[in-house]
Amino acid sequence: MVDLGNDLTISLVLVSILLIVSLFKDLLDRGGIIAALVVGLVISILGHWTWLLVLMTFLIVGSLATKWRFEDKMKISAEEANDGVRGWKNVLANGGMASLVAIGNYFVGGHDWSYFLLCSAVSVAASDTLASEIGSLDPRTRIITTLEAVPAGTNGGMSPTGTLAAFYGALLISVVSTILGAFNGDLTPTVLFFSFVIIIGWIGCQVDSILGALLENRGFLGKHSVNFLSTLSGSLMALFVASNFL
Repeated sequence: MVDLGNDLTISLVLVSILLIVSLFKDLLDRGGIIAALVVGLVISILGHWTWLLVLMTFLIVGSLATKWRFEDKMKISAEEANDGVRGWKNVLANGGMASLVAIGNYFVGGHDWSYFLLCSAVSVAASDTLASEIGSLDPRTRIITTLEAVPAGTNGGMSPTGTLAAFYGALLISVVSTILGAFNGDLTPTVLFFSFVIIIGWIGCQVDSILGALLENRGFLGKHSVNFLSTLSGSLMALFVASNFL
């Protein structure tokens, strides 16, 4: 059941902070802010306010990575569109799966695995974003399907720098979500939770690269569809792990 006391108050405060920061730091455009409002309310009210903090961690760090050496990325056409300001499609592509987990959690009356599924999806999003934004400037880029050398920033490309950044993105979400799990009463064994959120996040990033190489480069899928499917893969992997090991 949804707690209409302190949890709701905290949720509304966090959503307000998210919108204010997004507006004044140019993290999101108008459509992105509206989408963030909806996603934030769904996740925090139907799930828990700590769930929103996990997603906010990704949004802030991902936005910082997007703006990192932005001019250098522009020189090789590897920059995020709209001067790095993200829109509603990006918000739903990376936060849509987390919203679906929160909705499912509410309608089943709360489930022990829900937080794990949500954090795994966000871990994939963070891993992929840092890999793309930081690894896009590494000239040692190879396509994941054939390992053929390709220009930096190519969809489906992987590089030493990007691969390491992907790990740290997943690690960040794992650390934050493990700590916050103590506040929302998550019962998943800490060592398993911490380890699998990292592993799933990193693998999900590779799923994104494979989809990018096989489908996005051929025009079958767009960037946002690939992002959503990769976060979906994160939740599905978490569901497999939970049903077999937890």
